[in-house]
Amino acid sequence: MKTLKFKTNINCGGCVSKVTPFLNEHEGIDSWEVDTVNPNKILTIESNGATEQDVKDTLGRIGFKVESLNKV
Repeated sequence: MKTLKFKTNINCGGCVSKVTPFLNEHEGIDSWEVDTVNPNKILTIESNGATEQDVKDTLGRIGFKVESLNKV
């Protein structure tokens, strides 16, 4: 299991509702949460196979900006 962290523009309950079905149904994501109180709106994903690019592509398709915070 790998933890992925992203800076996003998911900033309210409506945004969370919009991404929920996409993240919940994404193969390789065990769990996720968004800290909407944090100014960077941090999305944390517990990945069991999903890659950073998978997450960026999935959220990008529905209009969200996602920037990786994972150390290289």
